Amino acid sequence: MTDHADQPNVARIYDYLLGGKDHFAADREAAQRLIAALPNAAAVAQANRAFLAAAVRHAARAGIAQYLDIGAGLPTSPSVHECAREIIPGARVAYVDSDPAAVAQAQALLATGDGVIVTKGDARDPEAILASPALAGVLDLTEPVCLLLVSMLHFFTAGEADMIVGTFRQRMAPGSFLIISQGHSGPAPRESIQAAYGGSITLTGRPVAEIAAYFDGFDLVPPGLVPVADWAAAQPDTQPDAQPEAQPPPGQPAPPASPQAGMLAGVGRKRAAVSGLRCL
Repeated sequence: MTDHADQPNVARIYDYLLGGKDHFAADREAAQRLIAALPNAAAVAQANRAFLAAAVRHAARAGIAQYLDIGAGLPTSPSVHECAREIIPGARVAYVDSDPAAVAQAQALLATGDGVIVTKGDARDPEAILASPALAGVLDLTEPVCLLLVSMLHFFTAGEADMIVGTFRQRMAPGSFLIISQGHSGPAPRESIQAAYGGSITLTGRPVAEIAAYFDGFDLVPPGLVPVADWAAAQPDTQPDAQPEAQPPPGQPAPPASPQAGMLAGVGRKRAAVSGLRCL
């Protein structure tokens, strides 16, 4: 991803779809192309954000006090630390992104100096992220953590995405939560969507079974791996603001009420390792 104003940027396109203000003409033009290919793109973005909020609250209610958000993008409210701290006031959060512009803005707005950090890191080098002294100053990875890989894995090749998930998953302590939303290879017009983002951005849809495999060794939280719009709606204790009414970008008509376009979401909790068989 690039931070040049004359080139589309994934984080800024997403901000535009959410009705934010941190985007340039190139991002708006790319978003318009995306909406032309996928008319409910804004609704899907809103549903994805609602999923993130509901999933974080679920993890916090389960007692998780530390969060690692990979590919965090531009600051958007409700943020991960806002959602977690509704339940656990002292929750600690590390936001990581490879986009220098997104990191700089997030550092200015989110770095509170009180258990919240924003740092630059490339998801394709997870070991470097995990070895970061800044991360170690906030998170203790020997204890359960909530890892967020939200709407970012489809911007990598299949091999890269598998490596990213596998590396982080292996390092997570039992009891940890894994939160994923991911584009899948459904009926959405992939070529048109790829063209909207631009030739410099990878876009990879995965079959449902391959996305489900990310949760190997984890127990899926009900309702399981479902369209992103359905996950938060299925939570009986969802907070009122976890499912905001989707607001279209400026000048766009209201999106369909039930976005289903090619995005699956799931939350899993890591099981304890089996130490061996007991002889009876």
